[in-house]
Amino acid sequence: MSDKIELFYAPTSPYVRKVMACAIELGLADRIVRLPSSAHPLKRDERIAAFNPLAKVPAAKLADGTLLFDSRVICEYLDDLAEGSLFPHGSERWQVLTEQALGDGLLDAALLARYENTCRSDEIRSAEWIGGQMKKIAAALDQMERTTGVFGNRVSIGSLTIACALGYLDFRFATYGWRTSRPALAAWYEQFAKRRSIQETFPHEA
Repeated sequence: MSDKIELFYAPTSPYVRKVMACAIELGLADRIVRLPSSAHPLKRDERIAAFNPLAKVPAAKLADGTLLFDSRVICEYLDDLAEGSLFPHGSERWQVLTEQALGDGLLDAALLARYENTCRSDEIRSAEWIGGQMKKIAAALDQMERTTGVFGNRVSIGSLTIACALGYLDFRFATYGWRTSRPALAAWYEQFAKRRSIQETFPHEA
């Protein structure tokens, strides 16, 4: 259990955060060697491309040379390595994976909206495109509000992904006010965010 895992990361990436939160929950954080990256949607980092042809973080390299990407694969690998329970078996597994998909889907929409705002000039920026992504975010949040009681106190890949997604909204969409009409989700996140895995992985500018 002493072999290190090299991980290309960015301190602002919610997907990297998900990997590191899982590593902390599983007691594997000290195995991760974090390799800083300059990942950007318009600027390809060839160092990352050596790990992941998509040149996206997170991308991992195991001690035996095996390459893993993206966050979903790396998180499940870590859980298997630690013989953890973030990915349960049986019917609960499908619920947890669906929660992960919901959180990842929110993040996909949030990143697309942010890229449209920050990477495109005023002349070609599409308010309609941004509005479409924000509708996806709102729908995902409403679904989370309805199902908060299901993931409740469970610590799983689903609840960790959802927490990282909500944290990203606070980080990049601070004025969005997602808590206003979603009291159950807000209360759940307030408690869940006290976990060490969330506290130690808050996103920040490099």
